[in-house]
Amino acid sequence: MFSYWERQSFFEFDHIVIGAGITGLSTAIELKAVYPGETVLVLERGLIPAGASTRNAGFACMGSVTELLDDLETMSEGEVVSLFQQRKTGLDILRKRLGDDAIGYASRGSYELIDENAKEALNHIDYLNGLLLSINNKPSFSLANEKIRQFGFGEKYTEALIENTCEGEINTGKMMKALVAYAMQCGVEIKTGAKVVGFAEEAEHVVVSVDNTTGNEVYRLHCKTLNICANAFTKELLPGEDVVPGRGQVLVTKPIAGLKFKGVYHMDKGYYYFREVDGRVLIGGGRNIDFVGEATFSQETTKTIQDALVQKLQDVILPGTQFEVDHSWAGTMAFGKNKQPIIKAFSERVFGAYRMGGMGVAIGSEAGRQLAALHMKNR
Repeated sequence: MFSYWERQSFFEFDHIVIGAGITGLSTAIELKAVYPGETVLVLERGLIPAGASTRNAGFACMGSVTELLDDLETMSEGEVVSLFQQRKTGLDILRKRLGDDAIGYASRGSYELIDENAKEALNHIDYLNGLLLSINNKPSFSLANEKIRQFGFGEKYTEALIENTCEGEINTGKMMKALVAYAMQCGVEIKTGAKVVGFAEEAEHVVVSVDNTTGNEVYRLHCKTLNICANAFTKELLPGEDVVPGRGQVLVTKPIAGLKFKGVYHMDKGYYYFREVDGRVLIGGGRNIDFVGEATFSQETTKTIQDALVQKLQDVILPGTQFEVDHSWAGTMAFGKNKQPIIKAFSERVFGAYRMGGMGVAIGSEAGRQLAALHMKNR
């Protein structure tokens, strides 16, 4: 049984947010702004965020030419433009809120490598520039073929190079620590190692059940509103939602002397991405090799995907250069029938923002703002 003091001080909150990733913390910060005199608690299942917020490649996630063209196969122009606007707005919120130094943000060049199979995309650069002009107020993409040899990329693969003026790089470790510190400064309470196993909406509150690792009795917390920001793990709490996990695998090399490039890079509709970090090459992706197998909550790496990443390093990125893999890891993203995030109110007390489509770094802050705006509509 819990003590009188525990029940009095640890079980009642005005607002609970599930998930301490970018979206969850951003939501909590926004809720404190909407309800400055009320308590906001964030519950995180892991010691650190369990999804992709600290396990990504450190891209601003603004997209590439072939990725945007692929989006247009399943989404309208208006939907693609709206999603791009959400990316830009969310990134602007994050940068303004924390400052570029605190998140390690830099714009040292962003490029997409184009192979023979993707050359048709070159004919659509002007079209995409026109489509996004109202958002960026300048051309988003341009050819930079003269830099292929300068960067040392395999010329058998890289038939063209497209520069992206929108993209940037982020140190996601620094960014998440800064976001946690900012949330706590705002008065948000954060509890880690707190896995939510269920919830029930009642007349006056929502009951949130949290696994108790120290005893048999489940913790039952009460709140006025529950905000589910667990991205792929939302499926465990809302099994009927269109959310599919997607594992993102990454590896990083040991430092490479004389590395010829900096900045961030995309290939193959955004399914591969790499960057320089601390004199190393960090590369991730390959989910398109095995969509079914990578639709998993497991954060174990696989030989098939890791071998594909190494092959990209050998053939395309570092041809003729000796390198060693330092270590590898994986994170869990969330996808659905399209790339639009889900931000909605289930009732006057239960809300959700999830399915960031691998773009949580960019969209998460804006998703939190939109979720808090839903609260205002339901007051």
